[in-house]
Amino acid sequence: MGAAGTAVIPRTRRHTGRFALGVAVIAVPLLLALLGPVFAGEPGARATSFTLGDGHWLGTDFVGRDVWQQVLHGGRPVVLTALGAGALAYLVALPVGLIAALTHRRWLEELLMRPLDVLIAIPSLLLILLVASVFTPGAVGLALLVALANVPDAARLVRAAATEAASRPVVEALRLQGETWWRTAVGYVGRTILRTLGADAGTRLTGVLYLVATAAFLGVGVAPDAADWAVMVDRNRTGLFVQPWAVVVPALLIIALTTGTNLLFDAALEKPGRRRGRKERRP
Repeated sequence: MGAAGTAVIPRTRRHTGRFALGVAVIAVPLLLALLGPVFAGEPGARATSFTLGDGHWLGTDFVGRDVWQQVLHGGRPVVLTALGAGALAYLVALPVGLIAALTHRRWLEELLMRPLDVLIAIPSLLLILLVASVFTPGAVGLALLVALANVPDAARLVRAAATEAASRPVVEALRLQGETWWRTAVGYVGRTILRTLGADAGTRLTGVLYLVATAAFLGVGVAPDAADWAVMVDRNRTGLFVQPWAVVVPALLIIALTTGTNLLFDAALEKPGRRRGRKERRP
């Protein structure tokens, strides 16, 4: 009993600790992004660029605005755009991948997957910049572009995981029983690949955040002086050695958001190992 307890407890504690760490890391940027504009108040008069003090406890930015107010306003565009882009990518990738994996019509599979092979050959950021050079996307347009850039990878992953699940005897048994395609695809195959999708979602959301932040850094989808964490890093980097908080604080918030997201997904996918504890029991 003692050996089993010592095997189970440390692993359970590691799982709980990783989850708590993920919550602690992601809480600050999420709270600032969601509630920051509520507490930001009215913008004050502009001061001298890149200065500290005079009531600006994080200093001023490149045009003399209060950095703390910009931080409070700048998280919501990044978070909402990234979440929207990630959700849209899976909204398209899931049905495409499932249909391609479960269909018995070769032409339909080719019709669904070959255009995605063309898209996947184009680097994501290059695709966004090419479209942005023709059209001027806003926040919604940027979310659509980032989603489009992520659909090929996500659809290929769904198709690969669903193909493996669909090759199992239980799927053939469901077909012989006359179960509907929807019940087979969603009820069994969809549930089977949930852990794979969960693992991919954590990594993909990090990539989406990076892509949204990079596009905003390059001025795609946002105004040059917008209250946006990525824009703040770009526009204030000229004064990094004079007034570093205007760059360091938004950069750290973006890093905390991506790191916390990965920690939470890792903790959610890790199961506390009780079987291992039973195996290590000694008489």
